[in-house]
Amino acid sequence: MAGSRIVDFYAGAAPDHRGRSLAQLQSQSLSALESNHDYIQWLFPLPERSSASAHAPILTPADIEAFAQSPALRSSLLDSLSVMLKFYGFESVDTGSRLEFRRGPDFAARSEVWLTAFNHNYLRLTRILRALNLLGCARHADTLFRALQDVYREHADAISEETFEYWQRAARR
Repeated sequence: MAGSRIVDFYAGAAPDHRGRSLAQLQSQSLSALESNHDYIQWLFPLPERSSASAHAPILTPADIEAFAQSPALRSSLLDSLSVMLKFYGFESVDTGSRLEFRRGPDFAARSEVWLTAFNHNYLRLTRILRALNLLGCARHADTLFRALQDVYREHADAISEETFEYWQRAARR
């Protein structure tokens, strides 16, 4: 597995471009998650260059295969998802038969940060959905999309149809 920036980062063997470990990024405060803009590409890498961060890693087919073969890497990815769910005000509930991401008790307060027209967090959510699918966590991508679909139905004034279409495409495998 060694040799890939993303795999090494997720395995805890190497830091990101600023010397931060996965654990450090996952333990950022909610305000740091909002104000910092160069961590999301490390937590949820994609196969394209990031227009927001020149230092962002690029997901390769070998990375995708490494995640497919490693429950530990996927588990760490889901830890990153848990951090972002909390940021957006969702909580994960496993009913036994179905995984759900429900609005948590702090959803109203958290949504004030991101549920506004033209918010950069919509791009982050698109990235998260797509990375989950690419890295072997399609069930979680589907679950997140369902939660976002419910939010969109109630807040179409804040979430454009174009944004929702991006989420739909990202959620498809």
